[in-house]
Amino acid sequence: MRRMLTTPLLLALLAGCQASPPSEASVAEEAEPGAGETTVAMAEAVANEPAAPADFASWLAGFRREARAEGIREATLSRALDGLRYRPRVIEFDRSQPEFVRPIWQYLDSAVSANRVTTGRERLDRHRATAREMERRYGVPAEVIVAIWGIESNYGSNFGNFSTLEALATLAYDGRRRDFARGELLAALRILDAGDISPERMQGSWAGAMGHTQFIPSSFEAYAVDGDGDGRRDIWGSIPDVMASTANYLDRAGWQAGQPWGVEVRLPDDFDYAETELSTRRPSRDWDERGVSTLDGAPLPDFDASSVIVPGGAKGPAFLVGPNFRAILRYNNATSYALAVGTLADEIAGREGVVQSWPRAEQPLSRSQVREMQRLLNQRGFEVGAPDGIMGPNTRRGLREFQAAIGTTPDGFATLKLLERLRP
Repeated sequence: MRRMLTTPLLLALLAGCQASPPSEASVAEEAEPGAGETTVAMAEAVANEPAAPADFASWLAGFRREARAEGIREATLSRALDGLRYRPRVIEFDRSQPEFVRPIWQYLDSAVSANRVTTGRERLDRHRATAREMERRYGVPAEVIVAIWGIESNYGSNFGNFSTLEALATLAYDGRRRDFARGELLAALRILDAGDISPERMQGSWAGAMGHTQFIPSSFEAYAVDGDGDGRRDIWGSIPDVMASTANYLDRAGWQAGQPWGVEVRLPDDFDYAETELSTRRPSRDWDERGVSTLDGAPLPDFDASSVIVPGGAKGPAFLVGPNFRAILRYNNATSYALAVGTLADEIAGREGVVQSWPRAEQPLSRSQVREMQRLLNQRGFEVGAPDGIMGPNTRRGLREFQAAIGTTPDGFATLKLLERLRP
């Protein structure tokens, strides 16, 4: 099996929601369908791809007229669109949805591996002056900037070999969210028209995410920064531009300078796990009064609005997370991603990573098993909505109600054991 990246636009397309974040957690060891194939694999894929659909050329001609009407210069259109290929491989990725989703501890094993920590420290040492300058400008710690770089593209070693233009044109013609991809393709043309990058160098994931920290074109337009003062925003080749753009994104997402992303905590035996949702926000002092404490007995971080999360259930680690965790979620709206960025940044900076053990003996559910669980919960009167195979807040709430009814800790963490209890 080829090892590939996953991307942000992929999540947006799968979820059917507007994608403001520039990226999905792009872990080089990830084995699910995704973005950054190796050069050899790409060559094989191109050689084996069938011809473009007969009407792709006419669609492209119509899009070209639209782009011209939007003010894109003819010279840019010629450089960008002449000879543009339809990529069937992109559609294969767009329409694939893996049945099995890795548990968070396996994801973190890859995202925060010893090698990634060591490489992150080396990259921070190599680019320390640049990273510290961006920290001074935007208030985002240098290690957080480097951590996002590491998770998105393994520090630039794998940010994808697809032409962004070809990927987005294919998705706009034949993808499941065509209007969204069409808008991103127009944004990509505006970037080319501004002279930030050439069409040949505009490469990235199959889903249209670009460069070292995987911005989609609309996010590039909104947040990319010229960090080295050469008049261009180059997130493919300029590390100052990469770091400035990433820090600017987090700053604009609400990063609070001087605050941590969160802290690992210990919960009291009588803790109400219905409170463990990101939508539940309380001042740190309220959590302290409820018996939440740090592992070493130090005071909780002083958050005005913080949440307790238990991504591995009651048997796994617990975390108190604040506004900066939510800022990372703006970059990629996945709890596992934000936790990976935070813990990788901590370890790059020499702080301790996750201490408490994950429930590795538990067997998480596949998507079809989650759908079965949802159906069975509905049948028993624990309403969770239409079965979709996704463990969202409604499903966790219904599962907690079922757990309370059978006398187990109501943490909303889905396991095979609970599914078996639900089955007739």
